[in-house]
Amino acid sequence: MAICVVRAAPMNGIGFEILARDGTARLGRVTTAHGPIETPAFMPVGTAATVKAMTPDSVAATGARIVLGNTYHLMLRPGAERIAALGGLHRFMNWPHAILTDSGGFQVMSLAALRKITEAGVAFRSHLDGSAHLLTPERSVEVQHLLGADITMSFDECTPFPVTREAVESSMELSMRWAERSRAAFAPRPGHGIFGIVQGGVHPDLRQRSAGRLVEIGFDGYAIGGLAIGEGQATTFAMVEASMPSLPQDRPRYLMGVGKPGDIVGAVRRGVDMFDCVIPTRSGRTGQAFTRAGTLNLRNARHADDPAPLDPDCRCPACTGFSRAYLHHLTKAGEILASMLLTRHNLTYYADLMADLRAAIAQGKLSEFAEAIASV
Repeated sequence: MAICVVRAAPMNGIGFEILARDGTARLGRVTTAHGPIETPAFMPVGTAATVKAMTPDSVAATGARIVLGNTYHLMLRPGAERIAALGGLHRFMNWPHAILTDSGGFQVMSLAALRKITEAGVAFRSHLDGSAHLLTPERSVEVQHLLGADITMSFDECTPFPVTREAVESSMELSMRWAERSRAAFAPRPGHGIFGIVQGGVHPDLRQRSAGRLVEIGFDGYAIGGLAIGEGQATTFAMVEASMPSLPQDRPRYLMGVGKPGDIVGAVRRGVDMFDCVIPTRSGRTGQAFTRAGTLNLRNARHADDPAPLDPDCRCPACTGFSRAYLHHLTKAGEILASMLLTRHNLTYYADLMADLRAAIAQGKLSEFAEAIASV
């Protein structure tokens, strides 16, 4: 472990400081207009201005200090201009801490037959009512500004997998041109920043070229996108490793859409600072719980008569107040309370995992911690 402080001067943007290192892993702090975020950090996904089955205070009680919202969904419903008129996304959803907004690129990609990509942007029809829209880098950044996001994401094309190298290269180059337009459209202001997104599929040289181009443009932080879509963990890690040497040390790094606990631990060891994923919340709504002893399926009949808590070392209400038998009953009965309790449990597990990772880095014991997690 090396104790150090490396600060990126925020000027009009966000601040970032590295407090300690353990190998390539970093213990840090991102400073935003709505408070600090200790890193490595996990961001619960609140796509439509809500983390499903959670109230804002229950999200904060897990330890989360930043959530993710989505440009595509919020511009369609209820509308970015409406949210702005109501005081911005923080007030609208009663969340006093930081918000990162996805640019909408991934969601637009998933529309398939409903969208057409051009140099200008993406023309698409809403999945809600079929209305026509054009999402450009400029409009994506404008929507995120109207929402009041602390961290804005540049607009990019999330390259599908698998596709040919030629298609990946063309897509990556388009994303880099869009990144330059996104950066130009962003209005700098204290406590707010914009991240560029590294693309390049499963090709290390394209990842390196993309990262280098983004650094030339200049962003407040850098995300690694277009992964965790079927390429496998080993390839994901290889693409992270390919991207890192080209990214500046004094800026936060965000691996988008990742992931399971083992994915997060492996990425932290490779120098990633921030994560988001729907896995803990989606799993909570489908009866799956992450524990220090492994993953549990609460639909399984073996839990029907079990008086033990989900995880005796967990501080969440599901573990301190209820038995596995009761949670099994709620899950089998389809009760809303099952989703609420299990989602809060999973987000607490993830928040505690991140806190444990931060402590391990500070103590120079990350390798030991990672080995213990891998053995579960």
